[in-house]
Amino acid sequence: MTGLELAESYFNQYGMPMLNERFGPYKHRIAAGLVGDGSECYGFDDEISRDHDWGPSFCLWLSKNDFKTIGRALQAEFDKLPKTFGGYGPRQVSNWGENRVGVFETGAFYQNFIGLDRLPNCLDEWLYIPENALAACTNGKVFHDPLGEFTQFRNGLKEFYPPDVRLKKIASRCMTVAQFGQYNFMRCVKRKEYVAAQYAETKFCADVISLTFLLNKEYTPFFKWMHRAVKQLPVMGELVHEKLLEMVTTNDYTQKNRLIEEICAAVIKEFKKEGLSDSASDFLLDHGPVIQQKIKDPELKQRNVWIG
Repeated sequence: MTGLELAESYFNQYGMPMLNERFGPYKHRIAAGLVGDGSECYGFDDEISRDHDWGPSFCLWLSKNDFKTIGRALQAEFDKLPKTFGGYGPRQVSNWGENRVGVFETGAFYQNFIGLDRLPNCLDEWLYIPENALAACTNGKVFHDPLGEFTQFRNGLKEFYPPDVRLKKIASRCMTVAQFGQYNFMRCVKRKEYVAAQYAETKFCADVISLTFLLNKEYTPFFKWMHRAVKQLPVMGELVHEKLLEMVTTNDYTQKNRLIEEICAAVIKEFKKEGLSDSASDFLLDHGPVIQQKIKDPELKQRNVWIG
């Protein structure tokens, strides 16, 4: 049983009856699910994951006024629920794994990830929220939300970046993918600067995965799950997953460089397919400024193309 399946079954067995019996007047105002940090929220948990911050539990989300009224009482009842379920548990909480489950006020829950207790309302607010933070607070599953407040916030984030912010980030990734992969990787190898070459390879991998997520209008998750998650994306996902795996598992620098160029060629082909760039260059650095010029906001369009 995956962590998400366990959490939903546990909620149905113990959580919902607790709401019905102890908080009847509020049961139609409380959302429940499992969202946030942790491999189980992405569906990537396995036997290794179960040694910490994994086990039968879930989240409950309340409006601000309801949290003030019943938050403490609801948490107290939550804490009384059985610690084991279905042969799993108890949940082992790590030093940094506190506050992943339990009772939350909806705005405060999201603020913990994106720094705001409301949806971003300007381009800069969207631009500077880390991609992995947006991924974490929109993953998992909502089991129960009759009021709809939590889901409304969640869906607002899942609609993805405003188009201008997406273009800005894609343009920036073009610059760094080209700089670290197409330009600097082999230069470092030729100088026998192997640590720098390794850094360039790693940075290329991270940024080309981010670029692939941006093309798919999905948020890039925490580094540990980036490569695994990219395979699931319909646009270039499987190609990027396979070629990056091949690249990091070979010691042949010439082969690594060939794979870098193949990935970049595939990206450029996708740009042309989507009408993002009409540049004939095979160097991604030349596509960044072209894509940035498609931004409609005049101030954002004039910013440094490398930063995004």
